[in-house]
Amino acid sequence: MRRVVTCLVFLGFFAGASIASARNGDSVTASREIGNESAAKSDDSNKPESREEKKDAVESEMQELRDLVQAQIEELRDLRKRLAAVEEGEAVSKESAAPTATPPTSAAITAVSISRNIPMQDAARDQNENKSPLSFKIGSADFTPGGFLDFTTLYRSTNLGSGIATAFGSIPFNNQLPQADLSETRLSAQYSRLSLKVDTHLTESTILTGYVETDFLGFQPANAYQTANSDSLRLRVYWADVRRGKWEVLAGQAWSLLTPNRVGLSPLTPDVFVTLDEDPNFQVGLTWARQAQVRAVYHPTSNWAVGLSAENPQQFAPGSVVYPSNFFSTQFDNGSGSTSAASSATNTAVPNLHPDIIVKTAFDANPSGHSLHIEVAGLLSSFKVLNNLTASPSTNTITGGGVSLNVNYEIIHNLRLVANTFYSDGGGRYIFGLGPDVIVRPDGTLSAIHAGSGVGGFEYQATPHYMFYGYYGGAYFQRNFGFLPAAPTSSCDGVSGFTCVGFGFPGSANTSNRAVQEGTIGVIPTLWSNANYGRVQIISQYSYLVRNPWSILSTPGNPKNAHTNMVYVGLRYVLP
Repeated sequence: MRRVVTCLVFLGFFAGASIASARNGDSVTASREIGNESAAKSDDSNKPESREEKKDAVESEMQELRDLVQAQIEELRDLRKRLAAVEEGEAVSKESAAPTATPPTSAAITAVSISRNIPMQDAARDQNENKSPLSFKIGSADFTPGGFLDFTTLYRSTNLGSGIATAFGSIPFNNQLPQADLSETRLSAQYSRLSLKVDTHLTESTILTGYVETDFLGFQPANAYQTANSDSLRLRVYWADVRRGKWEVLAGQAWSLLTPNRVGLSPLTPDVFVTLDEDPNFQVGLTWARQAQVRAVYHPTSNWAVGLSAENPQQFAPGSVVYPSNFFSTQFDNGSGSTSAASSATNTAVPNLHPDIIVKTAFDANPSGHSLHIEVAGLLSSFKVLNNLTASPSTNTITGGGVSLNVNYEIIHNLRLVANTFYSDGGGRYIFGLGPDVIVRPDGTLSAIHAGSGVGGFEYQATPHYMFYGYYGGAYFQRNFGFLPAAPTSSCDGVSGFTCVGFGFPGSANTSNRAVQEGTIGVIPTLWSNANYGRVQIISQYSYLVRNPWSILSTPGNPKNAHTNMVYVGLRYVLP
């Protein structure tokens, strides 16, 4: 365009010059003719007025030349203005067209545009203001690396032997030696995290977002801490999300739709509520999972979302469940994390009838300038086993479910109150597996376990450099057992001639948890922060855990609960 306009300018200049020359030639010819006529007249008659006429004619010619030159100057000025306007228009066009062709690259913009249904052009318009300094472009896609370097220091007053991620169901009793009399201290960089987010437009109205996140809390060899400390990389989440209009579809491994959100139904980790704890297993009472799924979300309005997810199921009945004799217990995941146990191959191969179905709706508002997030979720889960205790083996199927209500409300500026609740029939796996989904009755049929959990607390950003937080969480599992005929010397719940099968019966293992509770307080000071280089924080956490099993309650002389104190201090450098 600039070359075309330049050519027009030169053509206009030469054309004007030619016209002026032609006009000048005509004027000179005319002046010569006038001169000849004047000379002829002077020859004929020597009158004074002939000289005045000649003078007037010359002045007229000079004025005509001046007018032509002035017109040419004005034309050149006009062409220069047009050229400047065209160049400015091209620059504006490029600036306005770039956001349309390039998707948002900041995690915050993508999270809001996915979860709150903000028009894509509005999110794109703000991309330059929120773009990460680490972002780079390959083709039409924006790549944004993220994560943090984390150095964790951990102290527990009893020895759980679970690494930096707390196994809440393994707190030892005071008479459980040597664990109860030994404390543990650990230093680790395992919780360090790496992530990568990719954004691109498939079409002008279709946005594709991909996200992968990893840490180093995978399986370890038995001698991992002797010299090399070879912590294993593990997959946290890895998904792709396609957004078009009011619809979006996600596929891959992501946070379960049953996990509480902070914002809408966004799958991004910063928009999911998993507390601010340094403990990689978060908080007792939290309902969560990271698993493979296919999710569809509809956004009727900018602050209302409705989602449906089909997620990987897993029939779960830990070692605290007692089965009838000869029943195929390998049909359940028993929760063992030992790589040398026989169950290590069984747990990942248990049968499942169909994916867990989860529905959820979330509403975000801003009453009186205070952000509010409310959501309700439902779970549908089925279980199926082969009952080989009957004369003719047959399958037995039951369907359980659960409901969740979660609220996250900014009661005053920067002070948020959190309340998450969950109640289920067969949803124990989603409460960190502290209790079973189902049991097997004496006749080989299935029965679901009633279970509930909740987390309440606050998060207060007192100053730009200090965050204070505190939570209380708890999980409860109802007992469920039956009587199996046995030798007369046997008894179950005081009834002779029977043994107990199921969960939580008198005399059951102390791993049959009736309730597990945790109180947590913490502070996160930001030592240094820079928009281009990231920030350095200290995440401090103190927690007190209590575990109450069913069987100890009726056994005199033994401790009624197991408890421990935990202190976490994490030094963390967060990428910008």
